[in-house]
Amino acid sequence: MNTVPFEFRFRVRYGECDAQGVVFNARYGDYVDIAVNEYVRTLFGDYQNLLNQDMDIQVVSLTINWKAPARFDDVLCARITPGRVGNTSFTLHLDFHQYDSQRQVADADITYVMVAPSTASKKTIPGTIHKILQTGAEGVTISHAGEQV
Repeated sequence: MNTVPFEFRFRVRYGECDAQGVVFNARYGDYVDIAVNEYVRTLFGDYQNLLNQDMDIQVVSLTINWKAPARFDDVLCARITPGRVGNTSFTLHLDFHQYDSQRQVADADITYVMVAPSTASKKTIPGTIHKILQTGAEGVTISHAGEQV
């Protein structure tokens, strides 16, 4: 089964690069967060929709593996696929590729726990949300890069 994952495109900004002229490693945490926010918005609409249901997500684990350097003005693609969806937590897998060459620059796995903001405690993922998280957002592309498509 060949599916097209959700893809978020963005451009590397000058201030995100280190003294070696490549994306500073800590910026990938920001990249994961920005890409996942767009993914969640695609799945659930405005983030407030989750909060209105007394649901929020909190990071419990983030693992990043670097493969190749990304540089200033590169357009990167963050491709997100759903991973394990449990009773109270779920994992997303991200692959970061350079847009023009399709060269992989990093990958990441991030795990969230569902919480109830009203009690600041874990919450079971409701069935409808569980199903949406398992399905993901196949074929959706969102670009903030201004690349020529």
